[in-house]
Amino acid sequence: MKLTITSTLVIISLLASDILMAQDDQYKIATVGFYNVENLFDIEDTPDVRDSEFTPDGSKGWNAEKYEEKLANLCYVINDMGADKVKTGISILGVSEIENASVLEDLVNHPNLKDKEFGIVHYDSPDERGIDVALLYRTKHFKVTNSKPYFVDISKEGKINYTRDILLVSGELDGDPMHFLVNHWPSRSGGEKRSEPGRAKAAQVAKTIVDSLNVLETNPKIIIMGDLNDNPTNKSLVEHLGAKNKLRTVKSQELYNPMADLFRKGYGSNAWRDTWSLFDQVVVSEALLDEKAPGFHYHKAEIHNKRYLTQSIGQYKGYPFRTFVGDAFQGGFSDHFPVYVYLVKKL
Repeated sequence: MKLTITSTLVIISLLASDILMAQDDQYKIATVGFYNVENLFDIEDTPDVRDSEFTPDGSKGWNAEKYEEKLANLCYVINDMGADKVKTGISILGVSEIENASVLEDLVNHPNLKDKEFGIVHYDSPDERGIDVALLYRTKHFKVTNSKPYFVDISKEGKINYTRDILLVSGELDGDPMHFLVNHWPSRSGGEKRSEPGRAKAAQVAKTIVDSLNVLETNPKIIIMGDLNDNPTNKSLVEHLGAKNKLRTVKSQELYNPMADLFRKGYGSNAWRDTWSLFDQVVVSEALLDEKAPGFHYHKAEIHNKRYLTQSIGQYKGYPFRTFVGDAFQGGFSDHFPVYVYLVKKL
């Protein structure tokens, strides 16, 4: 298996909003990404949800003005993701750390994003913090045919523990059948080793979904995205999910992690105690590596780490420019950089 498109495809010019020319051929290009938007809560105190700090009377003094600023900031990022090559913008965007469907509606209907006509796939997760994952999709680019949340049970020693569901969304991207898994695996709270079993369990659930799709379909095109709270080299990715870090080792029905190369080069999507991690990842199935097959195939992976998304001063200079540091409002975007992949198909 050899992916030649990443090395031979030379972009000469944009012919239209999402068409590029390579030598004598024309390709359509689509952007698929993921963004941990960092605690997108409304300002209401919702029963049975741990959101009291994100209220006007809470420790963060979260009010309508700050909420609107957060929405506007996120709109700016979403509009900018992949825009260097795709003027129509991102087609598919997985998101995490959102409180409910209402905040998603506020986001996609914001005056700065409404013209993109995003649809929403969202289910309430049992997460103890009250945060969920969701998929946003351009209704002109993607048609949803099915969706389902998958429970991740990380209880141990009789103690119930809840985390985010894994969201499976199936449909057609510009007529090409494709499956998307949106993830937000358990955090490293309590330490990396102590919390490792939770991420292993989440990876196993994701792998089970992938295996089921491989049984139901021949060479399904699958994209796994999310804040995995582990790096591409950790066991959850390599052993439990089975994502290969080197393209030449990928076999039929296996998974390839293009973020591993970025991680090896020292790039990250989030920082902690002056150490960069690449927790935000996009993993693709082997079917998306065959440039001779019909429809879209993988072209390139990117971290959206533009200067405006980076803290420019202070203790956290160089870190992602986040909304809060503790309870101090910063007016930034998120404590994570977004990530995305370009998919191309020959016309």
